[in-house]
Amino acid sequence: MADILDKPAPVRRAGTGKAWTRRRGPVTYLVRLVVVTYLFFLVAWPVYLVGQNTFQEGFDDLQAILSDPDIVHALHLSLEIAIISVLINTVFGVLISILLVRYRFPGKRLLNALLDLPLSVSPVVVGLSLVLVYGGRNGWFGPTLESWGLQIIFAEAGMVMATVFVALPLVIREVVPVLQEIGDEQEQAARSLGANALQTFVRITLPSIKWGIIYGVVLSLARSLGEFGAVKIVSGNVLGLTRTAPLVVEEKYLNFDKGGAYATAFLLALVAVASIIVVSVLRPKEER
Repeated sequence: MADILDKPAPVRRAGTGKAWTRRRGPVTYLVRLVVVTYLFFLVAWPVYLVGQNTFQEGFDDLQAILSDPDIVHALHLSLEIAIISVLINTVFGVLISILLVRYRFPGKRLLNALLDLPLSVSPVVVGLSLVLVYGGRNGWFGPTLESWGLQIIFAEAGMVMATVFVALPLVIREVVPVLQEIGDEQEQAARSLGANALQTFVRITLPSIKWGIIYGVVLSLARSLGEFGAVKIVSGNVLGLTRTAPLVVEEKYLNFDKGGAYATAFLLALVAVASIIVVSVLRPKEER
C-alpha cells in the first residue's frame, strides 16, 4: 500500500486517452536546487543575518530600543498605520475584486491596469504626488483642507494615504483569481431562491474567498509595516510625532547605531514573517 501511495499519479494526455506518469529526472532536481539556492541567498540568508546581528550582544539592543519612548512610539505608529491601511484595503479590495470579476462596464481594462500602478511606480513618486495634491502651501486641496482644520501632509492622515496606495493591489490580486475559479453558479442559485445581495455575499461569496482575503491581508500588513519611501516624503520624519519604525531603522543606521537599526528591523521582519507562517500553517490543505 505504501508503494502505491508513493507513486506519482498518472496524467492523461489530451486527445490520446492514454495515461502517462510524470517522472522526476535529474533536470527536475537541478531546477529545484537552483531555485532553493536562489531563494536562500536572496531572502533567507539576509534575513538570518539581521537576526544574528540583532542578538550579537545578547538582548541589549532589543532592550535599548524597547526602553526608548521615541522608538516605542514609532513602533506603535507603524502598527496603527498598518492596521488602518489594511482595513481600508481589505474593504475596497474585496469590492473592487467583485466589480472586476462579476460585472462588465466601460473602462474595465483601464481600471484593471491602474490597479497595478502602485507596484510599478516608485513609492517616492507616490509621496511626492500626495504632497503636490494635499500640501498645505501649494497643494491643490491642501490649503482648503487645512482651513477646515484637516491636515494631510506631515500628519498621520497622509501617512495612511501613502501606505494604502502602495499596498492597494495585494488584496485584489489574491481575491480576483479565487472569484474567477469558484464562478457565480452558487450566487445565482442563492438569488433565485430569494436571497438579497448582502445575504448572498455573507453566506456564499465570503466563505468561498475567505482564504484569499486572509492571505491578501497578511501580504498587505507586511507591505504596510515596511513602507519607507512614500511615508518618509509625506510624514516629515518628526521625532516622536511622525517617525515610523522603518524611518527609525534609517536614522539608527546613518548615525552608526547599527545595533538599534538591526533590532528595529528584526521586529518588523518578525511580525511579517510570523504572520505569513501562521496563515500557511492554519490554511487547510485543500486551499493551499
